[in-house]
Amino acid sequence: MLDIEEIRKILPHRYPMLLVDRILELEPDRIVGIKNVTVNEPFFSGHFPDFPVMPGVLIVEAMAQVAGVLVLRAIPDRANKLVFLAGIDNAKFRRPVLPGDQLRIEMKVIKKKASVAKMRGQATVDGVVVAEVEVLCKLADREPAPAV
Repeated sequence: MLDIEEIRKILPHRYPMLLVDRILELEPDRIVGIKNVTVNEPFFSGHFPDFPVMPGVLIVEAMAQVAGVLVLRAIPDRANKLVFLAGIDNAKFRRPVLPGDQLRIEMKVIKKKASVAKMRGQATVDGVVVAEVEVLCKLADREPAPAV
């Protein structure tokens, strides 16, 4: 439903921290995104050189970015907004994510207030759950860039 160019119009993240490659499904309170994990990811050179494993915190970051697309997609003036990760609860890592894996990330809104959304989600590889998390996303105004 959204390719990488559309995602780049929504999220401010860029290489090497943009961890969403495609959005497959997008509903008002639910989203499904994809992260293709390649051996060329910069984090694999140090985590771990002889047994490359995607760090759990980066799996959570990918999940939070998918959640951020859901939050920002509906905002008309999203160029003036940012979504910050304000909380992480109940994070569980079920199995390692390795080079060649494709993370399928599904996030659902479980509570929403004016500028805050709590979402629950899971990441799977080949239908097997590899991670689960609840994230708190905070919508904020983007500060203008300082004058040079």
